[in-house]
Amino acid sequence: MLTRKQHELICFIADRLAETGVSPSFEEMKEALDLKSKSGVHRLISALEEREFIRRLPNRARALEVLRMPERGETKKASGTKTASPMASTSATSAPSTLPAPANDVVEIPLHGRIAAGTPIEALQDSAMLPVPAALLGAGEHYALEVAGDSMVEAGILDGDYALIRRTETARDGEIVVALIDENEATLKYFRKEGAMIRLDPANRDYNPQRYRPDQVRVQGRLAGLLRKY
Repeated sequence: MLTRKQHELICFIADRLAETGVSPSFEEMKEALDLKSKSGVHRLISALEEREFIRRLPNRARALEVLRMPERGETKKASGTKTASPMASTSATSAPSTLPAPANDVVEIPLHGRIAAGTPIEALQDSAMLPVPAALLGAGEHYALEVAGDSMVEAGILDGDYALIRRTETARDGEIVVALIDENEATLKYFRKEGAMIRLDPANRDYNPQRYRPDQVRVQGRLAGLLRKY
């Protein structure tokens, strides 16, 4: 049996997922249930999780999945308590039979470190994870690199930015890639084919293009997005 507040909360979460595909924040849940602190929300979430009504999705912030809705009459009415709010009763009767999977609004990807000359990607350790809005990534496996230098400033990629990279070994002309040169030097550049050669173009007029034989260049990923701290 669920308490009135537990019932209200699961209905609120289900409604928000059905409407937006994104779990409500703890602050939104606190305000919707008229609670005094977020600790009360945490207790309600834990109770619903223990009863297998919801589950938290790993490595994602604000990601809850509703496993099942309470059946009619499953709400426990304690003596002296108010009846369930209109929000809760409406949600209970109108909740969809198949709930949508919550949007992966934030995911964590490996942060390999700074992309700098003389440091192949394989040598960098997964020493940290970087939380990233999933909308910046799309499908596929991703990792992040901190940009060092100004060779791509005219593409809007600045020193200290986090480059979000989709793992791949192929690239088309004009794509920005992480290229490993001679199995030694990793660089972030525009990828172009020039006859029998591979040309890696900077986005800074102060730097010259770099030309290599195809066997010297190994693509390790394509730029999927950027994060910048202010």
